[in-house]
Amino acid sequence: MWEGNVWPSDPNYIPQTGMERCLRLRRRSSRSCLERPVILLPDTSHLPPEHSDVVIVGGGVLGLSVAYWLKKLENRRGGIRVLVVERDHTYSQASTGLSVGGICQQFSLPENIQLSLFSASFLRNINEYLAVTNAPPLDLQFNPSGYLLLASEKDAAAMESNVKVQKQEGAKVCLMSPDQLRNKFPWINTEGVALASYGMENEGWFDPWCLLQGLRQKVESMGVFFCQGEVTRFVSSSQRMLTTDDEMVILKRIHEVHVKMDHSLEYQPVECAIVINAAGAWSAQIAALAGIGKGPPGTLQGTKLPVEPRKRYVYVWHCPQGPGLATPLVADTSGAYFRREGLGSNYLGGRSPTEEEEPDPANLEVDHDFFQEKVWPHLALRVPAFETLKVQTAWAGYYDYNTFDQNGVVGPHPLVVNMYFATGFSGHGLQQAPGVGRAVAEMILQGSFQTIDLSSFLFNRFYLGEKTQEDNTM
Repeated sequence: MWEGNVWPSDPNYIPQTGMERCLRLRRRSSRSCLERPVILLPDTSHLPPEHSDVVIVGGGVLGLSVAYWLKKLENRRGGIRVLVVERDHTYSQASTGLSVGGICQQFSLPENIQLSLFSASFLRNINEYLAVTNAPPLDLQFNPSGYLLLASEKDAAAMESNVKVQKQEGAKVCLMSPDQLRNKFPWINTEGVALASYGMENEGWFDPWCLLQGLRQKVESMGVFFCQGEVTRFVSSSQRMLTTDDEMVILKRIHEVHVKMDHSLEYQPVECAIVINAAGAWSAQIAALAGIGKGPPGTLQGTKLPVEPRKRYVYVWHCPQGPGLATPLVADTSGAYFRREGLGSNYLGGRSPTEEEEPDPANLEVDHDFFQEKVWPHLALRVPAFETLKVQTAWAGYYDYNTFDQNGVVGPHPLVVNMYFATGFSGHGLQQAPGVGRAVAEMILQGSFQTIDLSSFLFNRFYLGEKTQEDNTM
């Protein structure tokens, strides 16, 4: 028994009531600090929060852009809790940091032109969007040297048609004959060139690493959470439903994301309302975890996300006799491309392989023979000064390649109703990230695209077989 403020003399006595436990804790707290046992709490700073309104899988520029626009467009400050999960905290293999950083409006589709026009405005006013108190202003090192696309006789009519669409959308692009080309760029050999298109404004290249770091710094200041780890599982609920065609479909809703911590068997479950799949080249794996594509062939349930990693090489070379400071990014009729890199007579470029030449994406090793056999001959033909170039270095990076129509996938999945996509841009995701992030945020917060209608980029097109083909990719 316990009476008043006198503790029982039995040292093994365990207080039974809440008041007894409270008094014993108070009595212990009055002892000297030296007498108290030291209790070490586990470090949980590396763990994601247990609850988040939105979980973004992938912390590259597309994922960060979605995070930025969600926070910028939220109705009240702190109203949306956002978590970004990125497995490569160094970004050593991320497509963003390994890209050549180009921006251009010379696409065949109005949607892509509009996205890149908005991105040009975003990048031009970067510090109005991404400024952080007490942080130095961002310098993207934008080089407004334009894109120069070359077309053979076979592709001249398509180029002419594309430029007409580009001008209708507000892009400043002009067509050039071979004679005009030689007059403006005398270092070009125009053999095999029937027509060229040249971007006169809002085109060139910038530092992609600066954009990545600027976005990350900004969203952290806006309250976005970050976690280094890998998404390994989704916990979801299901509901059967009949379509208007009397087809039975299963609707799923993700309730929980399991995040495996780096270098550990430990994982953290995160309850959420929405998942953004911005995992780039690996976004099909994330989609499969949610059950996407796990159904009978030819059905909506059995339709997979057709995005896969494709390895692309970038080579840097030195050529003192090269085209010089006024060099735009040149896309040759052969598919080879190059641009100036810095001010020291250096250039970078490459070429997308054919389907038969596609390299194994299992690693990022560089094939130097590919340059010697598949790139250099085309460069030297187009720019005779490149006969004497000396390769300095090279690297490889990944495209999140959409095998269906080489175009982005944006917006919700029709069956996994709270998974949204921002992926599959096949080489132009970096330059279109500002507009894509805004579009996904609009869809989540307002239920539809508000500024640029990206309905043709929805997942449904894969099931319906309706291609949104982009002809101008490198």
